[in-house]
Amino acid sequence: MQSSARRKPNRVAGAGARRIALIGAAAGMLGGALWGAAGPAEGQAKREAPLALEGPASPVPWKRYADWPKPSWDNFNTLAKTDASPPAPKPEAVRKIAEEIKGDPAQGQKLVFDRSRGGGCLACHAMGPATAGAQVGNVGPDLSEIGNAGRTDEWFYNYIFDARVYNPETVMPPWGAHGLYNGEEIRHMVAFLKTLKTPVKYRSDADNPEKRPVPKEDRDNLDALVNPGMWAVDKAKELWSAKGPSGGACVACHANPEAQFKTWAASMPRWEQRLNKVMGVEEFVFRHAKATTGHSWLMQSEQNLAMAVYLRHIANGAEIKVDVTSTPAKAAAARGHQLMERKIGQLNFACLDCHAPAKGALKWIRGQWLGESKGQIPHFPTWRTSRLEIWDIRKRFQWCGVAIRANDLPPDAKEYGELELYLTSLNNGLKFNVPGIRH
Repeated sequence: MQSSARRKPNRVAGAGARRIALIGAAAGMLGGALWGAAGPAEGQAKREAPLALEGPASPVPWKRYADWPKPSWDNFNTLAKTDASPPAPKPEAVRKIAEEIKGDPAQGQKLVFDRSRGGGCLACHAMGPATAGAQVGNVGPDLSEIGNAGRTDEWFYNYIFDARVYNPETVMPPWGAHGLYNGEEIRHMVAFLKTLKTPVKYRSDADNPEKRPVPKEDRDNLDALVNPGMWAVDKAKELWSAKGPSGGACVACHANPEAQFKTWAASMPRWEQRLNKVMGVEEFVFRHAKATTGHSWLMQSEQNLAMAVYLRHIANGAEIKVDVTSTPAKAAAARGHQLMERKIGQLNFACLDCHAPAKGALKWIRGQWLGESKGQIPHFPTWRTSRLEIWDIRKRFQWCGVAIRANDLPPDAKEYGELELYLTSLNNGLKFNVPGIRH
């Protein structure tokens, strides 16, 4: 993923980098002329911000965060790998079952309610009176009376094993084909489903996913007493004056960042021709600081996150406006769109399965409300109250992958850049409000 960057010569290093930085400061580099109104191709052709071009911008080798799930899902697709998951079956691949399935309904109910293998069926379906007190989702249909639908045992079995045999566009995970449940377990689940003939009666609207109030974030995210993410702004201001190994500091070239960078972050991410990929704020922070000060603020380090929060915080109120019209940016955004449609992981989900209103968006997956793609960007980086830490958008991408049992990529992965560009373009016109605060 960083190979294209490694092949490029490092054009800025040591004293040369400092000279370029000083020239850039005198010319007002990054004050809006280059990284603001000018298009990437035209602007970069005139004056390029110094960047350390060689090597990755994240730790190598990349290791998943220590407190995240440990399993590796090498046998399934990631955003960078498209040929690992078993292929979708064709209609003629229906598994023929002539005899009546006689599993154990009680065992089937335990399996259906089990959250340890992909979150369980209740994440998307209500399933009769027994689910009245559970926090069920509604991404899938209510199955409380599926036993009255006249479905064959063959249909039940195949829909659980791999529903794509009936509906290629389904968001139902291929539970059997991807090895989450074996044939015997699926037979028990079929036996349970056939017993479901009575509608669920919820104890309250909060239990009912069709009536559950949509969550609304109304905390004052810019109040440091409410949002610890604001502490990153203070941290960044300290870092701004901190001299790096080469003796330089951000303040030497950017003495008034709140004026110089008032709208800069609203134009990011953008295509960076020298790296031959999309570069976001966080990768820019690493590569520009490395080239001009010697600081090695790797992506998702404390220092990098603080600077990323600060640069977007400065741009609060600015309308997001990323370039997806110039030739390389348009192509990268198109690839990002394709990535949002790519099925990955053992659960075989795509971004749009959860974030497109035609599929899972604006519905509940268990107790989590799935927002649509528009609106996802303006509050990042965000303080996660459930994790007590700041997440940038790349970490959100990583977690989404791990949550659906797909191996994560390094934060500077080319695929994440293209995904970020396309997703951000869907948010063009919205205004930054950073740092956000979310559960």
